[in-house]
Amino acid sequence: MAWKLYDNWISNWENHLCFRSTDRVVRPFEWGLDAVEHWVEGRLRRNGHNDEQWLHAINQAAIAQSEELFGYQTPTDFSLADGLLRFTSPALSPHPANNTVHGQWYPVPRREGKRNDRAVIVLPHWNASLDQHGGLCRGIQKFGIPSLRLSLPYHDYRMPPELTRADYAVSSNLGRTLEATRQAVIDLRCCVDWLIQQGYSEIGVVGTSLGSCYAFLASAHDPRIKVNVFNHCSSNFGDVVWTGLSTLHIKETVQHHLNRERLRNMWQAISPVNYMARFAKLSRGGKKKSHFIYAKYDTTFLPELSKEIVQCVRDHGIDHRLSVLPCGHYTVGETPFKFMDGYLIVSTFLKWL
Repeated sequence: MAWKLYDNWISNWENHLCFRSTDRVVRPFEWGLDAVEHWVEGRLRRNGHNDEQWLHAINQAAIAQSEELFGYQTPTDFSLADGLLRFTSPALSPHPANNTVHGQWYPVPRREGKRNDRAVIVLPHWNASLDQHGGLCRGIQKFGIPSLRLSLPYHDYRMPPELTRADYAVSSNLGRTLEATRQAVIDLRCCVDWLIQQGYSEIGVVGTSLGSCYAFLASAHDPRIKVNVFNHCSSNFGDVVWTGLSTLHIKETVQHHLNRERLRNMWQAISPVNYMARFAKLSRGGKKKSHFIYAKYDTTFLPELSKEIVQCVRDHGIDHRLSVLPCGHYTVGETPFKFMDGYLIVSTFLKWL
């Protein structure tokens, strides 16, 4: 009886937090092929495919050549001023504001006889405001590890003037969502470049929600990322959008054109489950340590999807730790759950980094 009351309490709280946002916009459906056709330029021809078939073919080709998909040239314009790192993204978009990457730097003074070689990159959740995750960064900093909070594509500093939400990062424009994810992964890897230039060789990453997806894709292609915390995790990008409470406004449009399986196919190139073998290969011999965290009452990253990727991790023999929080996707940011989550994250880096 007590557990039933708890279930109802958490579920009601979660729904309230999810729907307190009233500025979600139902946007038109678009294949967005113009955003991704350059992925396969010179390597793949359309050959009479309709839009869905062509986008599916682009996804499959991208997965097969993912080193190229997430490859880039290190920026030459890194600039740190007033605690803010800036550089030009190697994956340019049509929106000038989005093409300057911003990272809030939380330094720790280097001291003789202390660990001065480790740093953490923090990737926020979808639609995170500029100050969110700052508390986590300060917590990591307090324990002697510097951190860099990366602004995701189309978020805060990088948001085009016509937006009030980061709709261009995830939306019913399928190709733009693919390209925004590619940009996020490349931007994260550029941050690793900058940290190494500053003398940090032991690098960890923590991604929350959408940031967790970005972090996994980057780590699966970058052996320099040694410790990972995936704060909310899921297997397929399309399944999250189709089943998530916070993405109902996207599904409202997409469901008139695709079903769940077909949407999953459209976003295979940005789904963590398709890079598990790569991640496992880079993790062998303890070269990567990973902590997967999910919430028992999550209505955005459904627990069944989190369990699915955890099982995949186990099947691939990946060294990992698993934690399940007694809350939901939104309530994890509320007291007392934010402190539980923060402890899990910080303690992981203190132990493994």
